[in-house]
Amino acid sequence: MKGKILDGREVSKRIKESLKERIEKMKEERGITPGLAVIITGGNPSAISYVRSLEKVCRQTCVNSFVYELPAETSEEDLIKLINELNIRDDVNGILVQLPLPKHINPEEVAKAIKPSKDVDGFNPINAGKLFRGEKCLVPCTPKGVMRLISEYGIELKGKKAAVVGRSNIVGKPVSQLLLNKDATVVICHSKTKELDEELISCDIIVSAAGKPGFIKSNMVKEGAVVIDVGTTMVEGKLMGDVDFEEVIEKASFITPVPGGVGAMTTAMLIENVLEAMETYD
Repeated sequence: MKGKILDGREVSKRIKESLKERIEKMKEERGITPGLAVIITGGNPSAISYVRSLEKVCRQTCVNSFVYELPAETSEEDLIKLINELNIRDDVNGILVQLPLPKHINPEEVAKAIKPSKDVDGFNPINAGKLFRGEKCLVPCTPKGVMRLISEYGIELKGKKAAVVGRSNIVGKPVSQLLLNKDATVVICHSKTKELDEELISCDIIVSAAGKPGFIKSNMVKEGAVVIDVGTTMVEGKLMGDVDFEEVIEKASFITPVPGGVGAMTTAMLIENVLEAMETYD
């Protein structure tokens, strides 16, 4: 029996509709609207495309968007100066600096510059520390999207063994902590992990964020496992995930497609973070 698809597009649509209703009610009752500032430095085509789609989502959910397109030669000092200006603006509740940044700009310094209460990407070290302490904070959007998909489909995490493939600060590490916070037993796998196949096949849940298209095969997956594919790689003009979908769906109980799975959740989680930043920290 084929696994059930975790439909990120459908869940994301429901969340956005709910957020729009909340924001419209807030505007009607309190006369305020959340605002998101987006900074893009340089002309990376995929980054520009994402920002345009984000502007559309902001319009759909009644969030004010402020987009700053800076030239690639912008200095780190000037970028941080703009961030500091946005940090003190009352009409800006969230700040997102679109990656990748030009090589001369240190993304760690940029993340530190964003006020933690406006850090809707969840990359500021203070938010990262709070996440690992289990404290309330703004959570990175993709890991948050993974957890919301799991929750929406009623998948139990307590006591389950979960493998996270990938250890980046953007996905791997935060999603590992979020799973741990829900009482899963978590194994973090990476390029130096020995006998990866044996690790994965013993797990009830697999979250892969390795960026290696199609490398997770059915012989690496336990019968009835939940498989969450966060990987996205363009191969000959087609977006591919880490999981060999056609193989693995025959063994998994639940599985995310690429596209249409976790990626579809990211913008919904970002808008939710903007609203959370406004409601919690204003």
